[in-house]
Amino acid sequence: MKRIAICPGSFDPITNGHIDVIKRTAELFDGVIVAPLNNPSKKPLFSLEEKIELILNCTSDIPNVKVESFSGLLTDFFAVKQAIVVVKGLRAVSDYENELQMAVGNRHLNGKLETLFMPTSTEFSYLSSSMVKEVASLGKTVESWVHPIVSEALEKKYRKHG
Repeated sequence: MKRIAICPGSFDPITNGHIDVIKRTAELFDGVIVAPLNNPSKKPLFSLEEKIELILNCTSDIPNVKVESFSGLLTDFFAVKQAIVVVKGLRAVSDYENELQMAVGNRHLNGKLETLFMPTSTEFSYLSSSMVKEVASLGKTVESWVHPIVSEALEKKYRKHG
């Protein structure tokens, strides 16, 4: 039986911090599903299709990673995919408080759902998608924070919206 982990998130956009957590998760499990949430109530910069394409491009060198979006409850997606764990990256204590609350709620909804908290590598501990978008929107380079394909996609978005 394959041991499948799910890495859920908004990935708007995927950053080097996300990629770090995904790569490290892929070393621990037989398969990893990177799962961007389709949340129609949010106004993301990138469409779900664009996010999926960016994630696929950024993880193409990791053979045991798949990308599948989901909507609704993570607990339902977890059950359908027969995963054994949800992996969430943590940057700071503030992330932990929010993620712990979600993990406890998910566990309440599905007693089989375990959440593994993986600290982000030190070099990415300050990095967030929000910060990347803010800096990119001001015309500054974010090349050290995101994959080159993501940097290019951000430049195009802000040139179009700018």
